Amino acid sequence: MSQNAQIISQNDRVTIELADNGIAHVRFVRTDKMNALDPAMFDAMIEAAQTLATTKGVRVAVLSGEGRAFCAGIDLSNFTNSAESSDRKLETRTHGNTNKFQEVAFQWRRLGVPVIAAVHGVCFGGGLQIASGADIRIVHPETRMAVMEMKWGLVPDMAGYALWRGLVRDDVLRELVYTNREFSGAEAQVLGFATYVEADPLARAMEIAEVIAGKNPDAIRAAKRLQDVMLDEKTDDILMAESLEQDKISRTKNQIEAVMSSMQKRPGVFEDVAV
Repeated sequence: MSQNAQIISQNDRVTIELADNGIAHVRFVRTDKMNALDPAMFDAMIEAAQTLATTKGVRVAVLSGEGRAFCAGIDLSNFTNSAESSDRKLETRTHGNTNKFQEVAFQWRRLGVPVIAAVHGVCFGGGLQIASGADIRIVHPETRMAVMEMKWGLVPDMAGYALWRGLVRDDVLRELVYTNREFSGAEAQVLGFATYVEADPLARAMEIAEVIAGKNPDAIRAAKRLQDVMLDEKTDDILMAESLEQDKISRTKNQIEAVMSSMQKRPGVFEDVAV
């Protein structure tokens, strides 16, 4: 990271570093299993998002995987022996409108600040759904990707369908789900799963994060809320939401600082709150 950073959360699954400029780097660190999802990984990811949501000064989050992969999907060997796997009732809502497994992916869309996923190596199944929860996805061209669940006789159920709406064309998604065909990071941008394809996804993600971190944090959060309204609500509700958000931001200290810093050609100095 370009500025001084401190670790604000760390365990054997996920580590979070927060830089002085407000960029939170969330690293998946189960490298021996290519960051595959076991019960402990689910818990650690949910805890990570909760930490970000209650930490003052977070302006943007970057997700990345240590080692050879972003996330290889479900660790089937672990879940086969998990009591939680056999006893769970997926229709039970444990986190607002999601169950625990959906929350691991959908929480990044729910988080109040933008989230950027830097994807490399392998991004299968649940890993792809987690990446899809990010606002922006930067993918290495050689990344191996797939909507994997049909291989195991299952359907995507980690919020994928809710997150892919507006990203992936309907017929393309059907083909990828029905066949669980593997595709590359280079193809992902054409299909709708990648925002950019880059040789160094993390470096590009950090570049974008620095730009976002330098903007009025109130306006950034409002813009993210409006993105969700745009997907889910009727035209009249979208128009009203725009007006309400703008009224809350206009003439505030941070908004005035955005104008002054731009006119004076200097970095903005903004007040932060928890996300």
